[in-house]
Amino acid sequence: MSPSPRAWALVQGGYDLHVHVAPDLLPRKTDDLTLARRFRELGLKGFLLKSHFVPTGERAAVVRQAVPGVEVLGGVVLNHAVGGLNPVAVEVAARSGVRFVWLPTVDAANEAREVEELPPEKRPQWVRLQAAFREAGLLPPPLSVLDPSGRLLPEVRAVLRAVARHGLVLATGHLSREEVLRVVEGALEEGVRWVVVTHPDYPTQNLTLSEQRLLAGWGAYLERCFVPFFTGKVPWERLFQALRETPPEQNFLSTDLGQPSNPPVEEGLALFADRLLEAGFSEAEVRHWAVTVPTRLAEGGVR
Repeated sequence: MSPSPRAWALVQGGYDLHVHVAPDLLPRKTDDLTLARRFRELGLKGFLLKSHFVPTGERAAVVRQAVPGVEVLGGVVLNHAVGGLNPVAVEVAARSGVRFVWLPTVDAANEAREVEELPPEKRPQWVRLQAAFREAGLLPPPLSVLDPSGRLLPEVRAVLRAVARHGLVLATGHLSREEVLRVVEGALEEGVRWVVVTHPDYPTQNLTLSEQRLLAGWGAYLERCFVPFFTGKVPWERLFQALRETPPEQNFLSTDLGQPSNPPVEEGLALFADRLLEAGFSEAEVRHWAVTVPTRLAEGGVR
């Protein structure tokens, strides 16, 4: 399966704001230097390095210097490896040049509950690593962003203020539906300009269309990741319905690629474009979701 010339033309100049590549603690399809060279060859503008365990701002700076002409961005995920819901980690990452801050993913209490329900063969590859940490007595309890009464924790407010102060993008990670709603509301109260709802269709988030419309109405961007649909975790028809029934200007495409068994990372946006074209979406819509909105988030353009 290779992308069509039509799809390649539509994603020219685009960013992929969600990739998992080596070096990493988990097996990956490619490494960041190789991916940067492939993006340059294919006419893609850049990508965002996501690690569940370490900040990637400094690494992104090295890749940009090694492969001129490709905008490689860094981020930090607020899992236990960086102290969890830690505003100091945000401050340090911001000063190292990150663009995105994700709330907990592999250490989110919501994710831990959902993974326990899955049969072993369907669990993500990072689950084995988490189990090793736990067996060694190194893993603190899973993280929630809410107190027992449903209010945002003070440390979450501090994180949001740090994100706002540095003009970063806040992404909701693997939080629950209730947490996502409270976080987006709190982020707006604290002055965060850029908010991304991470794969709202994914089973561990599973936001309803009315909730997605509400969040988009508040100004949040809805991230549609290729991998959950490609792997069958979420039906394609659910994506098509969501794209048709939420504000188009608040949606964007990313891939979440990098797993060894999935397609090449650099082909993900074009493969995604082909699938949407086949479903009847226009070239203008696909270009907007694959290029215009990701560029706005990556570069901090007009909201």
